[in-house]
Order: sequence, then structure tokens, then C-alpha cells
Amino acid sequence: MSDMEDKLYYQDTICALSTPAGVGAIAVIRMSGPISIEILSKVFKPAKGSQVSETPSHRLRFGTFYSNGEVLDEVLVSIFRGSGSFTGEESVEIACHGSLYIQNEILMVLVSQGARLAKPGEFSQRAFFNGKMDLAQTEAIADLIASETRSAHRVALQQMRGGFSDELRKMRSSLLDLVSLMELELDFSDEDVEFADRSQLCDLLNKSISQINALIESFKLGNVIKNGVPVVIVGATNTGKSTLLNAILGEERAIVSDIHGTTRDFIEDVVNISGQAFRFIDTAGIRRTKELIEIAGIERTYEKIQSASIVVLMLDAEREETYNTGIKELSSRVKEGQFIVVLLNKCDLFTKQKVSEKINSVARLAHDENLKIDRTIPFSAKTKYGLDIFKSILLESQENRDFTSSATLVTNVRHYEALKLAGQALERVLQGMDDSLPTDLLTQDIREALFHIGEIIGEVSTDEILGNIFSKFCIGK
Repeated sequence: MSDMEDKLYYQDTICALSTPAGVGAIAVIRMSGPISIEILSKVFKPAKGSQVSETPSHRLRFGTFYSNGEVLDEVLVSIFRGSGSFTGEESVEIACHGSLYIQNEILMVLVSQGARLAKPGEFSQRAFFNGKMDLAQTEAIADLIASETRSAHRVALQQMRGGFSDELRKMRSSLLDLVSLMELELDFSDEDVEFADRSQLCDLLNKSISQINALIESFKLGNVIKNGVPVVIVGATNTGKSTLLNAILGEERAIVSDIHGTTRDFIEDVVNISGQAFRFIDTAGIRRTKELIEIAGIERTYEKIQSASIVVLMLDAEREETYNTGIKELSSRVKEGQFIVVLLNKCDLFTKQKVSEKINSVARLAHDENLKIDRTIPFSAKTKYGLDIFKSILLESQENRDFTSSATLVTNVRHYEALKLAGQALERVLQGMDDSLPTDLLTQDIREALFHIGEIIGEVSTDEILGNIFSKFCIGK
């Protein structure tokens, strides 16, 4: 699409259903573009008062919507004019009854009057192009819509309000001021003058690198909050791992069988426990086998252990001979900082004294293998005995990872990668100053850092980046 075609394309008036597809009590249809109110005035008649064209911005009007001159529905219309709207252009929202027929008919009427159906994310894209928000803020909208926990909601809301963007914009502005002075020096290279104070530049670089590193480090927590704390369930075959997953999810998500090696690959699902998302991963049982598919599944189990925040080792209380193997396998694969929980399954079959003896046996074996177990819980995947205690311990493990509502956290992989590249470029500038590199080479790396920071907030963008971002939005947003 040429620049002229692109400009004309975004001057169209667009419409789409903004509420979830399907039958409900109410549905909302959004329309945005230069002739939105003009189109509405042709098909909507207010119940009383002035005409639609005379309605001020941010007002609600109740009235009748017409299709081919006949009454279609009684609707409530919201009017937004110019920069006061979400998109930064003339917009209306039509709240109608949730009949699929009514929804589709309203859209057909709007299209027949000169609107076109919106593409995924096109309303948010227009808000970006019209300067209502930057690129990081528009991406936060998608995260806010998708948020399923209190923590995810808080992070997305803070980013949508511009906290993350403000921090990057200030950093970029300071770097831009200095690099401009350095480039000015190149015009006076014969006179050997310095407009940019090198000690000031060094301080700014160190401060910027420190900020970027803190944001990069925050991605660990941000990613967990957005996608759920990764909890991997491991153990020998037939220890009850799949039964545990089903008990947590409250549904038959994993196949449960007495046949060893039933789970050949990992099964993954997210559970909300008291406002905190946990991403549970049921893995292939660890055992010696010659089956290639099962071997591949066991290798994936080892990979999932490495990426998990919490590792749950399932042991069968009836099979003490498997304790040592399970603990030994785990001790060689866990990393420092991982929270380790042992669930001693089928404890409902034994007396309290016998269960206590088995827990002590687990503790001795773990000590011998230098495996730090945070908690060992008597458990029954079948009867759900110990399930509430297990959930409480999961929540306790995350208590120290909470954050304030004003905390800046990186949750987006695109932002994370751009920050890493920006940080590397600034590190090269520091090294270049130590090596007394010429100014033109130093400014080249600073410009690269500015480019990557600008990519995040949309100061620098390409059609490919924008297309990829907004294509992931739902239609109507």
C-alpha cells in the first residue's frame, strides 16, 4: 500500500462489534471516522430533544435505530467528537439488544451508509496514529483485556497509563540531547572543541544502563505475572501427576491410567488461585524406556524443570523404592532459587505415624543428594486430601514477589528484546570512551540505542512491526 493509499485508508469510517460475539443481554457496536455522526444521523432518531448532529461530545442519546426505513431496535448511543474520543477522531458507540440478528443488521446498515468493517486492532491503531497513546500503551490495552488476575490487571493498567513509556521517554530525551551536541562537534572537528561534557555523558550512560538493566531484570517477574507462575509437576510414571493436574483444574484435562508412560508430552494449563495465576505443566513420567516418543517426552520434562519457578515432585507413598531415583534425578536438574515442593501421594492409605516415617525418609534422601526441599506435603490426588494446603503453600511462595501498583515491570517480549539491544549499544559506548574511540563511532552506538528505545514506544516504527502488533488484537478494539 502506497503512502497516499495508506493515508486514505485511515480516513475511512470503520465499524465493528466491540463486545464478545454471541447472544447476550446487550451488545455494543463501535464506529469511528470522519462521517460517523453523519451516518448515525441517517439511521438513528433520538426519542426526544435535538438531532444527533447537534449533540455535544460525551453525551448519551436514547432512541430508535432504523433499517430500510423500519424500526430495528431501541438503542442507547454514545457520542464522541474529535480528540475527545478513544481513537482521537469522531466516534459513536451503539448499545443494542444482544440478538445476533440485530447486531448483524446494524453492522450491515452502517456499511451500506459508507462505513467499512474494521480490522483487528484498528481502533487502537488509530488511537496510536492520532497521538492518543504510544505503542507501549496500546499494547498494554491488549494485556488489560486479557488480564485474568489482580496482578496482571495492575501491571497492564500501570503501563496503559504511561508509567513505563514516561520512563523510557525521559531516558531517550536525555540521550538525544547529548548525542545532538556530540554530532555538532563533528561539524567543528578541525577546531577540536567539545560541546558535550564527557563526564556528564559517562554519568548519563551509567544511569541509563542501570535503568535498562533493572527493566530487563523485571521481565522475570513481569512475565510470570502476565502468563502465570510456571509450576512443573515431575516424578516417576504412575505417581499421580495427571490426577493432581485434574484435581487442580477441576476437570479431566489429563488422561489418567494405570499403564506406565501414558503421558508422552507435557500438558499445560493456567489456574487462578486467589488472584494469582499459576501455569501448571504436567510432564512425562521419568523412567528408563526404549520407546523413542516417550524418551522425547522425558527430555522435554528436563527442559521444563529448568524454566519453572516452582518444581513439584510427586512421590508414590506405596513405592519407596522410587524415592531415591526421583530425588536424585531432580537434584541434578534444579537451579538455585527454584521453590521445591514434594507431594507424597496416597498418604490416605497409611497411618499418621507411617506417613511421618515416610516424610523423614524423603528428608534423609534429599539431604544426601544436597536437594533443598522447601515443603513436603502428605497428599492424596484421588481424594484431594492436602490440596488446599498445597495451594496455600504455592501462594506463600510468591508473597515476597509482590509489587507496588507504581512498579515498572516489563511483560512484553518485544520490549524485553529491544531493551537488551539498547543496553548492549550503550555498553559499547562506555567501552569506546575507555578506548578513546572517535566521536562519530560513539554517536553511532548511541543512535542505535535511541532506535531500540524508540521502537518500544513507537517513536520509531515500521509497517511490519505495527502490522504484527495490531493483528493480535481482537476485532472491535
